[in-house]
Amino acid sequence: QVQLVESGGGLVQAAGSLRLSCAASGRTFSRYAMGWFRQAPGKEREFVAAISFNGGKTYYADSVRGRFTISRDNAKNTVSLQMNSLKPEDTAVYYCAAGWDESNTYPRQYLYWGQGTQVTVSS
Repeated sequence: QVQLVESGGGLVQAAGSLRLSCAASGRTFSRYAMGWFRQAPGKEREFVAAISFNGGKTYYADSVRGRFTISRDNAKNTVSLQMNSLKPEDTAVYYCAAGWDESNTYPRQYLYWGQGTQVTVSS
């Protein structure tokens, strides 16, 4: 089992940057693909980005490609999401999740979830 804890959320102005981190417990972290999802009020949880178990492959939602970068450090059991050129529509609670396949983009395909961290982008 993997326990995930996100951090790094906050309030930022449009065009600004934030870096989210997700710390994982357990010695099996490096076996899992990791994903970031987000959920805005009144909306369904949506895929943002994912990375393969060894960091060799990454996937992005069209809405964030070119602005966000996902990375991981298996030695430190962490996965990060660098968010640049933020827009008000990026406002949401951001979740990290662990699963078996980095190409999966549906929440139900991921096994473990963190509690989420709020990102608010003001215009």
